[in-house]
Amino acid sequence: MTKTVVITGANRGIGLELVKRYLADENWHVIAACRAPDKAVELKQMIGSSSKRLSMVALDVVDSASVLRLQQELDGATIDVLINNAGIFNDRDSQFGALDYDKWMESFNVNVLGPMRVAEALEKPLMRAKAPKIVTISSQMGALNRNATGSFAYRSSKAAVNKAMQTLANQLEDTKAIVTLFHPGWVQTDMGGSNAEITPSESADGLFKTIAGLTKADSGKFLKWNGDVHPW
Repeated sequence: MTKTVVITGANRGIGLELVKRYLADENWHVIAACRAPDKAVELKQMIGSSSKRLSMVALDVVDSASVLRLQQELDGATIDVLINNAGIFNDRDSQFGALDYDKWMESFNVNVLGPMRVAEALEKPLMRAKAPKIVTISSQMGALNRNATGSFAYRSSKAAVNKAMQTLANQLEDTKAIVTLFHPGWVQTDMGGSNAEITPSESADGLFKTIAGLTKADSGKFLKWNGDVHPW
């Protein structure tokens, strides 16, 4: 039986690689969500060779109206996996004494409220699945046990989404839903940079395999792309 995965921020980086990895398994239908589908050239090219297993939808995770349209479009669907991948790293060089608080608010809106908006909007389609999985791509930069400086907005937003999703896991403890956070690795993307440790395809392959093996016991955990537990 074909399963359905919704991937946000699917037009580039890890999101795009996740689309490719799920399409490589004929058991999956992929709904690729991004802000501007018309400009998602690579995704559009993939549709023709996907045997109708790939569809694109417009989604801006900070726009409540856009999220509502997604909710309406998928109202009668069954979603097995939601991957909250859309994110922003807008304060890479920020330092105390010259902080941009507008960027900080933008970071929280995208990285924290965005995944929660989408998860809440797709609750009904997710709960139709036998073992629905709500996966959020976080970062080791949000782990409180890591000592670091700079990037206040990004680090704090990832710590916040970790806590929000852990709380959601507790909220859904008595349901069949599995809510899990992932550090995708230090990945060679626009966000991770060319000196990063692993390729997007390596990250996506690890995420795909680990997500497939998630059980209820993993709900509320913070994991690495390879399945190892990440310290909070």
